[in-house]
Amino acid sequence: MENGSKKKWNFNGNQDLNASAVSIKGVFNKLNSTLNKEDARPVVRLCRADPTDFFNTTDDASHAVAESVESFKFNSYSPSGGLPDAKRAVADYLSSDLPYKLSPENIFLTSGCTEAINVTMTVLARSGANILLPRPGYPQYQSRAAFCRLEVRYFDLLPEKDWEVDLDSIESLADENTVAIVLINPSNPCGNVFSYQHLQKVAETARKLGIFVISDEVYGHITFGSKPFVPMGVFASIVPVITLGSLSKRWVAPGWRVGWIGLCDPNGYLQDTEIVTNIKNYLDISCSAATIVQAALPQILGKTTDDYYSENLNILRETANTFYERCKDIPCLTCPNKPEGTMMVMVQINFSQLEDIIDDVDFCTKLAKEESVLLLPGVTVGLKNWLRITFAVHLSDLEEGVKRIKAFGLRHSKKLQ
Repeated sequence: MENGSKKKWNFNGNQDLNASAVSIKGVFNKLNSTLNKEDARPVVRLCRADPTDFFNTTDDASHAVAESVESFKFNSYSPSGGLPDAKRAVADYLSSDLPYKLSPENIFLTSGCTEAINVTMTVLARSGANILLPRPGYPQYQSRAAFCRLEVRYFDLLPEKDWEVDLDSIESLADENTVAIVLINPSNPCGNVFSYQHLQKVAETARKLGIFVISDEVYGHITFGSKPFVPMGVFASIVPVITLGSLSKRWVAPGWRVGWIGLCDPNGYLQDTEIVTNIKNYLDISCSAATIVQAALPQILGKTTDDYYSENLNILRETANTFYERCKDIPCLTCPNKPEGTMMVMVQINFSQLEDIIDDVDFCTKLAKEESVLLLPGVTVGLKNWLRITFAVHLSDLEEGVKRIKAFGLRHSKKLQ
């Protein structure tokens, strides 16, 4: 250094990455750091939907992966887009719910659904383009869009209408640079399931606007209420649909990092507009899903029993109903709708019942410190002063967590004058 001055370097961190670093994992880690280490009670984690905290994957799935490893046939690099047999297995699985059949060429395997989101957002990020995202929603879409400078416009999900899409707002938000709308069904974070009739209206609105639908179906078939799961691809004759999915939730294997992109586009619009070409080009320069898990996909998707699915759904139905009923006894919280799918639900904070709590982040931070209970602040998923609460935990843990939340609320309740 000359004259005590600092050396000037030509490199700096990417500020765009800092701006886009909104993640559930990051918030979870921050809340973990606020826990009171002197509290001897076990921590109750109701803030992240990691099904491995509660469920196990199927024996058939584990055996299939073990066979793949022991065969020594799948230690190589994967072809871009995935192994042919694995793509065929996903195509057959998705086709079972559709009025047409997908081919392996309609499927691209990715390193988890996160990578599928990254691929899709990046492919759409041409200069000046914008995309419509749900509020509340899953923050990976917002983060990736910010990172690749794709403008985001938010449409509301309406709690008073069981979290249906505000269709009127979609038409007012879209313009000639709008390229797509994202729909998460069943909904993370709301826990609702969209009806056939409502999904058809979304498809018709998207067609009217000249945009396609990105349908995040990671929680596909994880429904336990009055509405069945309807894949958006059913309406692909109306509007092109890109379906995203993974092994993470239904098969309880998030760490295996296998997801997929499914092109539900019988009219070939995505091919004509070079979206398909762009996806292929992106996958040529990105990491692939592990070949040993890809090779196991035909057995995992084809041999998992209905009993396995039903048992998990029955457990989720019980914990969802238990939370919904117990929440009624907590004056500072309101759960507007009983969850009918996924593993979480949105709950509103009633600040009229509280003092010395300024917002949802403050609520979660103080709750973690005082009661060793972790919840996700609603601002993380786009809805300030709400909470996202996961019920995919052991029933005893859920009841203990609710008990502590109630005690916390009473401790911070407004005192009568």
